[in-house]
Amino acid sequence: MDETRQTLLEILEDLHPDIDFETEDQLIEGNILDSFDIVTLVTEIGDSFDVEITAGELVPENFNSLEAMVELIEKKLEED
Repeated sequence: MDETRQTLLEILEDLHPDIDFETEDQLIEGNILDSFDIVTLVTEIGDSFDVEITAGELVPENFNSLEAMVELIEKKLEED
């Protein structure tokens, strides 16, 4: 498994160990992650990957699934 994906999965599982992040694709729209979770995620992603997620990137499409978040992180890593 890709290192970015694995690290992110660990962060998510620490937040909500009861959710199957491998298959869930409605994390925001399904009200699985709330605003506090997103703040925590943005902080953890920033610390773990040394990237900054901007306010404009805080949209449901970027946080609805594990895959969407991996894509966002990889895009941010490529920008640096």
